[in-house]
Amino acid sequence: MARKKVLLIADSLDGAHRFQRMLAELDVEVACATSANLASALAQNPGCDLVVIEAAHASAAALEQLEAQLAEDGDAALLVAVPLERLAELRLPVQVRSDFVVAGASAQECALRMRQLLWPGNEATSADLIAIDGMTLNLATYQVEVGGEPLDLTYLEYALLAFLATHPGRTYSRDALLRRVWGFDYYGGSRTVDVHVRRVRAKLGPELACRLQTVRGVGYLWDA
Repeated sequence: MARKKVLLIADSLDGAHRFQRMLAELDVEVACATSANLASALAQNPGCDLVVIEAAHASAAALEQLEAQLAEDGDAALLVAVPLERLAELRLPVQVRSDFVVAGASAQECALRMRQLLWPGNEATSADLIAIDGMTLNLATYQVEVGGEPLDLTYLEYALLAFLATHPGRTYSRDALLRRVWGFDYYGGSRTVDVHVRRVRAKLGPELACRLQTVRGVGYLWDA
């Protein structure tokens, strides 16, 4: 099967390097360009599956032009990384499959958005399913069921549960969980981990919640 192709449009070195690191984890072919040579980049990379663009300097008109070009050329999806201060003015394209992330979002969230655009509707394989005492964790669709009923988790609640459940029997400090789950660019306080653990436990119910154990003075572990 041919590898997916991604065109990355970034006007800053930091943004380009950041998304390149994320895309390297997805095992896709990547071409890079700036918004100044967007038209030529599209022409030189026909048949790409996803365009990722930092919208810090891209005007609304430029995004509309990009949408029209993608709609005309094929089935490429579009992910827009938009600064928080420009979020109110963002209009997502309607002619192509699209999504957005706020600039500075965690690597995990960005990877999730890109995976969903690159592989929409993929069925999970048995390797993607983890079953634990009536809980089913689907690593392909980012969904959790308990007793056959879907669990309403936020993305970070899911990511925390999935990380610990796929690394059973090992204790992780709060700082380690912030790096592994929240992402390298998270600068909030480590107590946010405690808040998310409490929420996950409450949603799991008492039988499963006891598996998410507190190791006093160290952090948390998932008891296999």
